[in-house]
Amino acid sequence: LNDNPSCYKITLSGTVKSPKINFDPPFLMLMPVPLDVETETAIDIIPRDYLRQSQIQVELPELELEDGDRIYPFSVQFPDGQDIVVSSDGTNKELICHISFRSSRPVSFLGSMFFIDEEEN
Repeated sequence: LNDNPSCYKITLSGTVKSPKINFDPPFLMLMPVPLDVETETAIDIIPRDYLRQSQIQVELPELELEDGDRIYPFSVQFPDGQDIVVSSDGTNKELICHISFRSSRPVSFLGSMFFIDEEEN
């Protein structure tokens, strides 16, 4: 200052946190049901360290049957919306996701559903 830059030194340090989401429960097992009967459960999506609003999208698995046909027996609904909201205190509100399964053909499946934010995390 006052044209004498050697008088002051500023050091900055910080921690970068990557946004992430956790799930409760961490995995899902749906009970076997008769053909064409829907089974459903709810999971809590717990966002952490989001600094701005984002929206969750879901990639649902496509299943290939023994005869080569492909089906999408899973569906998801977000009763309170898919937006990750940052509250005034910097925390993120939990989201509720309803996952359902229905198939008119016999099928069993072990795999993953992908929940992706706008930054493709």
